Amino acid sequence: MLLFLILPATVAYAGFFSIFGDIFTKVSMQTKPINSQNIALLAAAIGPDLITRSGTTDVNTVDGSALLPDAGPVGSLADVNNGADVHGEISIYVVLQGDSLASIAKMFDVSVNTILWANNMSRGSKLSVGQTLVILPVSGVEHTVKNGDSIESISKKYHADPDEVRTYNGLALGDTLDVGSVVILPDGEMPTTVKRVTKPATSKLRGVSGPNFDGYYIAPLAHYRRTQGLHGYNGVDLAEFLGAPVMAAAEGDIIVSREGGYNGGYGNYVVIQHDNGTQTLYGHLESTTVSVGMHVGQGATIGYLGNTGRSTGPHLHFEVRGARNPLGY
Repeated sequence: MLLFLILPATVAYAGFFSIFGDIFTKVSMQTKPINSQNIALLAAAIGPDLITRSGTTDVNTVDGSALLPDAGPVGSLADVNNGADVHGEISIYVVLQGDSLASIAKMFDVSVNTILWANNMSRGSKLSVGQTLVILPVSGVEHTVKNGDSIESISKKYHADPDEVRTYNGLALGDTLDVGSVVILPDGEMPTTVKRVTKPATSKLRGVSGPNFDGYYIAPLAHYRRTQGLHGYNGVDLAEFLGAPVMAAAEGDIIVSREGGYNGGYGNYVVIQHDNGTQTLYGHLESTTVSVGMHVGQGATIGYLGNTGRSTGPHLHFEVRGARNPLGY
C-alpha cells in the first residue's frame, strides 16, 4: 500500500525519518544494520473514532491517504476539513516520488503560484524527492485579463499591491498582459458597490480570531517601537536598530528558517511551532541563527533584525498564527 505523508507545520528535511520519534510512536532501536528491507515503519496515530473504507477502526486519515498526528497546528483531527489548513498555519511538505507542483497544490487547496511564490521557484522548476516546500496559506482573487487591462488597473480594482501581483505571477515591470490569461492577486478583495477608501496592501488583516494566551508570549525584541499595528496575517511591525537580536517569543520547534530570496515578501524569516498549537513568524531578518528541527527556549536568539523581502526599512514583522497577537492591542 502506498501512503502519502502530509505533516502540516511539522519539521521535515533530509533524513527526516530520524526526527519523528516525538510525533509518532517511538520505534525501538535495531540491533542489526538498518536498510530498506528492515527499517521500522512510522506508526500512525490510532483513530478510535474513525472508520476506514473497510469498515474497521484503523488509522487517522484525511481523504483516504493522508496520515496526521492526533493533534497538531490545525488542532485535533476533528478540526481538519478534507486535509485543508483552514486556520492559516504554515505547512511543510516533503516531496515524494511522482509528486508534481499541480498535485501538491491540489492537496493543500492552494494555487501552483502560491507554492512557487513562497519557495522562490520559477515556472518550469523541477521537484526532487526529499525537497521541502513551504506552503503559505494565501487568499486572493483570480482575474481573467480583458482588453485594456494592466497590472495597475487590475490591482486598483481589487485593492491589491501591483508589486506583489507582479512578483506572485512572475511578471516584470513593463510586461504586457495577454487577453484571456489569468492573473492571481494575492490578498485581493472582490469589488463591491460600497464606496471605500483604498488602503495599501499591508493594511489587509486576517487571522486575528483565536484564543488569548495571556503571558505565553514575550516581545521578540528587548527594545522596540511599534511602527504598524495589526496588518497582514495577524502581524505587527516593530522597529529597532539594524542587527538587533530577535528572540523567540515562546519555547518551540523551528519549522522554517529561510535565508535568501523574496519568500512571499517575508525575506529572511523564521517560523516557530509552539506546544499550544500556535505558530509565530519573524520576517525581514538580516540573518537567521537557527535551523529547521532545532528546539529553542523562550528568549533564545533566532536571528537579527533586517530589511529583507518586501520591506521599506529595517524592522521586524512579527506574526502569531492561531491566537491573538499580544503586541497588536
